[in-house]
Amino acid sequence: MQLTLWTYEGPPHVGAMRIATAMRDVHYVLHAPQGDTYADLLFTMIERLPRRPPVTYTTFQARDLGGDTAELFKDAARQAIERFKPAAMLVGSSCTAELIQDDPGGLAQALKLDIPVIPLELPSYQRKENWGASETFYQLCRHLVLKPEQKTAKSRPICNILGPSALGFRHRDDVKEITQLLHKLGIAINVVAPLEATVADIRKLADADFNVVLYPEIGMSTAQWLMRQFDQPYTKTVPLGSNATQDFIREVCGFAGLDVPAIEEMTARARWYAQSVDSTYLTGKRVYLFGDATHVVSAARIASEEMGFEVVGLGTYSREFAREVRDCAKKYGVEALITDDYLEVEAQITELHPELILGTQMERHIAKRHGIPCAVISAPVHVQDFPARYAPQMGLEGANVLFDTWVHPLMMGLEEHLLGMFKQDFEFHEGASPSHLGSARPAEIIVEAASQKEASNQATWSVEAEKELGKIPFFVRGKARRNTEKYALDQGVATITVDTLYDAKAHYSR
Repeated sequence: MQLTLWTYEGPPHVGAMRIATAMRDVHYVLHAPQGDTYADLLFTMIERLPRRPPVTYTTFQARDLGGDTAELFKDAARQAIERFKPAAMLVGSSCTAELIQDDPGGLAQALKLDIPVIPLELPSYQRKENWGASETFYQLCRHLVLKPEQKTAKSRPICNILGPSALGFRHRDDVKEITQLLHKLGIAINVVAPLEATVADIRKLADADFNVVLYPEIGMSTAQWLMRQFDQPYTKTVPLGSNATQDFIREVCGFAGLDVPAIEEMTARARWYAQSVDSTYLTGKRVYLFGDATHVVSAARIASEEMGFEVVGLGTYSREFAREVRDCAKKYGVEALITDDYLEVEAQITELHPELILGTQMERHIAKRHGIPCAVISAPVHVQDFPARYAPQMGLEGANVLFDTWVHPLMMGLEEHLLGMFKQDFEFHEGASPSHLGSARPAEIIVEAASQKEASNQATWSVEAEKELGKIPFFVRGKARRNTEKYALDQGVATITVDTLYDAKAHYSR
């Protein structure tokens, strides 16, 4: 087993926790040793939820392994029912508890509880977090969804939104944005699941006309099952970016039997920038992408079609969607990197020398070490990427947010570059007063500048040399002066002439 300092995904039982925490009346009884309760911190500290996840741990210890750990699980399940009174219960094992093979599903069934119990078999050593979330949502739906009664005529088409969960990247805001968009199109929402859904909501999923899959890593398996069981079609387009959002509108209108609106009137506000002179600064920027499959594939399209970037590399840790990411990479003439080893990602970034990185928090750390601008586009994330403000990634407003998020790191890089170039000029050095104060300068700064000038004037400049120096652009003039004076000092030249200036230039250009 490989030891690592960072993982893009946790074990699959963390994915199950994401589903349980997203819902409102589901409880998860997790057979786990005392140390596996760390996952609570992901929700209370990282996502900053005001409540603990609805999870009860058996928290057995080493000394319990010689006794009846199965009975510990039964006691924990009974206590959870009595205390939390959930409408349904998930039961499963953590990666450590999986090794003792206590079979939580069979133990819970033996208790003959009066609520639905959904056993989870999540192979911790073959699968990871997103798969665990997908499988948990799928099993919930298999156990709870009811066959709809004979459908009656509806005043307008109805859909479900599938995939948003707890600990998801901007899921809360994406749901709000896409809900508003669907309502504007004349489509009603039956259920959003699993985020904020109840057991009663899950039971009526089959009542919808079609499903909107916002996050295929979590919602695709369930959508495919609903298609097989209830003949519900599902969307293939993820509305990330202006162009994809327009394709999404056409797709849902097709499912709903509605006329497609004048999409030109529903464009994102960032489009004006593409028509401006300033946008030429972004054209051809070399960009590298890494994250979950959905966001990487969508971001590559946005980068290429909407921002004018050059995609020089991309990859994902979502092995279940490796085929989709490889197909995407072929469009841009690059080879996809499928890995969960951040060191491999860093090695590829080092080799490709991108000008912008779009990735996870890990790629941001890599970018900081390499001095490359970076924007976070995918989970896993840290606290600062769960904003208190409304910041969707999807829909037309999401396209505006993406534009700001991606362009700001590049503009900050330009700003720092310009500051570095101009810092030696008399107007831009650290001691200069604000420009709106004119020539007013604090006395101590004047004294300091004078002393610096006195210290630097170890050689005298001729009038002709000063005039020639004045022809050099101001943002490099200070460096040219210092280099020439240093050269004159090294060569024992008392008076700097035009010839000395050019000799110094030739010397430092070697």
